Amino acid sequence: MIPDKAPKEDVFHGSEELKKEAHIPSFEKYKELYMKSIDHPDEFWGDVAKDFFWKTKHTGPFLEYNFDVTKGEIYVKFMEGATTNICYNLLDRNVHDRKLGDNVAFYCTFQKHLSAPQRYQYESISNRRRFKAASSSTEQIELDRKSDTETAQRETDREGKEKTRPVPQVPWDPEVDLCWHSLIRGASDECEPEWCESEDPLFILYTSGSTGKPKGVLHTVSGYMLYTATTFKLVFDHQPGDVYWCTADIGWITGHSYITYGPLANGATSVLFEGLPTYPDVGRMWEIVDKYSVTKFYTAPTAIRMLMKFGSDPVVKYKRESLKVLGTVGEPINPEAWQWYYNVVGDKRCPIVDTFWQTETGGHVLTPLPAATPMKPGSATFPFFGVVPAILNESGEELEGPSEGYLVFKQPWPGVMRTVYGNQQRFETTYFKKFPGYYVTGDGCRRDKDGYYWITGRIDDMLNVSGHLLSTAEVESALVEHEAVAEAAVVGRPHPVKGESLYCFVTLNDGVTYNRPLEAELKKQVREKIGAIATPDYIQNAPGLPKTRSGKIMRRVLRKIACDERDLGDISTLADSSVVEQLFQNRCCPAV
Repeated sequence: MIPDKAPKEDVFHGSEELKKEAHIPSFEKYKELYMKSIDHPDEFWGDVAKDFFWKTKHTGPFLEYNFDVTKGEIYVKFMEGATTNICYNLLDRNVHDRKLGDNVAFYCTFQKHLSAPQRYQYESISNRRRFKAASSSTEQIELDRKSDTETAQRETDREGKEKTRPVPQVPWDPEVDLCWHSLIRGASDECEPEWCESEDPLFILYTSGSTGKPKGVLHTVSGYMLYTATTFKLVFDHQPGDVYWCTADIGWITGHSYITYGPLANGATSVLFEGLPTYPDVGRMWEIVDKYSVTKFYTAPTAIRMLMKFGSDPVVKYKRESLKVLGTVGEPINPEAWQWYYNVVGDKRCPIVDTFWQTETGGHVLTPLPAATPMKPGSATFPFFGVVPAILNESGEELEGPSEGYLVFKQPWPGVMRTVYGNQQRFETTYFKKFPGYYVTGDGCRRDKDGYYWITGRIDDMLNVSGHLLSTAEVESALVEHEAVAEAAVVGRPHPVKGESLYCFVTLNDGVTYNRPLEAELKKQVREKIGAIATPDYIQNAPGLPKTRSGKIMRRVLRKIACDERDLGDISTLADSSVVEQLFQNRCCPAV
């Protein structure tokens, strides 16, 4: 599975300086630890678990699981019987055990994060009031409290003079109302956490499904905590003194795992950013890198491709000397963008960790390690510890050596999802029914002669637009809801910035004429039904669609048409092959 030695040609390496301090300094060390994580997962993850606080230790086997639907219900259990609290491990442990209370977390110390819930401080109240007043068209400012303080009433005008503004009067009933300040006066900052079972639910995140109905991906306490902490530490090679910046939204799994849980579990200092990478100018990201001396930077290929359009000048005007590791997330990065990221942003000295993972995996599953893995532009390289990938053909047979097919995983790692919330049957059908004994990612994958893994895209009918997974079925449904449309088919077409764009084929009802106003209506309908991210880039009038004799639309052929690729492969199963040439003639955009 893992080659004895990594190739030396046509690859990029981390610097010798990086290797000196790295947690995993060589490919040989990576392979040694990887084999331990596969052959003896209890020992590998048991060593990781020693760095965390456990109220009670686990009982019984360290890992239990079933990935084979033919043998019963699918389940994964790590460290069952152990009790802990993830917030305690992210905050209290850093303050009390690791003595990091005065370190910056998100430019607010760990100690302040720990005590903040007990301190509704006057300054923050006043600041919140001023923000709401500035963003509201009325003078009615609602606060989540029955009374206010004199300090919170005082504000500062533009000349810096203190002034008092009236606050709305709130009815007070002494029989049921109590003053907040009286209640918390003398209250301790200490609060015993709720100790949770290892497999207790931690959170649910919804992700697109192939049927268009989102799936509630359920993660649990201990396994997710161990996995996000370990992947963050090793994939970004986190070291004391690092300043880390992930540009994702906290509400997505990337934000959960690599803005919140992973960094805090390691006592890391992070930059939080809300805004656009092009505002007030296209050098915004690199300005922030210099301002906060960012050492580890994690963003999406979409952002890299967008910034590439403006050339290297907005980048090189900033020093970026602090950068040590660059990362990408959300979709495979194309080699051209990889090279620009490496050569221009990283000055040819920063390794790029091209991470492959999903909401369902909880953390990185295929990824380089900065000092250990020779990098190939566009490849997710090798599996992370505890992850056992395989490539299957349509018959479910494992392929060896250079090959291409379905990417699956043969055994669980601590951070893998436990179920689809409220629908165990959908969980098993979606991820385990097609190939019993394997977790099915839904992605295609290619393995080259050196054992490197390359993600080729979704095998099911999903599109990845700017890092957002979109269901083609959902877009097709929105189009067909329009009274003029009889049938629709949606495929992905490569896009220089977004990765994939939506290319839609629509068959109109008899008597309806395709024109620009209708096209605008269809785009508006999709945008309103699903969201702006799903707005079609191209809509083509399709008098007919390529279908098999059983009536199945051949989307493989539609993808070729969208890209103006004439090599269609075997189309002998088409009921009417003449429709293909007609669709080529009606294409609505230039060749890729």
